[in-house]
Amino acid sequence: MKMSDEKRIGAPPAAVYAAILDPDVLCACVPGATEVTGSPGDGYAAVVTQKVGPVKATFKGQVTMSDMVENQSLTIDGEGKGGAAGFAKGGASVTLTPDGDGTLLAYDVEAKVGGKLAQLGSRIIDGFAKKMADQFFANLQAHFAPPEEDAGDAAGGEADSGGEDSGAKTGWLKKITGRS
Repeated sequence: MKMSDEKRIGAPPAAVYAAILDPDVLCACVPGATEVTGSPGDGYAAVVTQKVGPVKATFKGQVTMSDMVENQSLTIDGEGKGGAAGFAKGGASVTLTPDGDGTLLAYDVEAKVGGKLAQLGSRIIDGFAKKMADQFFANLQAHFAPPEEDAGDAAGGEADSGGEDSGAKTGWLKKITGRS
């Protein structure tokens, strides 16, 4: 499977580059990620749970970064195994270009799947990959969005009746999912 696209991110290239290398940001942005640890020099270990068609699996994998040109480009290579569900491996070439007050992020991905995943067919796999990429970039864009003020706090009023942590949970959930 091959896929190419570009997305505009509302942050300068240096901030986007740093975010792509931050394991906490990656964990928050990669759909289904429950753990991302490591560093750009040593590589990352990741645990991601996803459902592709009728197949649901937890993938444990390794991700390495190479050809790194600070604030401009990098290559990402990864491989994950999902037990009986199969495996996925591939790479992405990423370039960052200044675009006004933001960044134009362009990527070219090549990936392979095997096992039960491969039996699902390329239409399902390609659609799933596009959906995952779109969700990742929506989450990355949300990472750079300014935090919204709680209307009750901004007006000097009381917090909503959902309890004192309800606003924090809603803001966190909105940031991760990109939904209201």
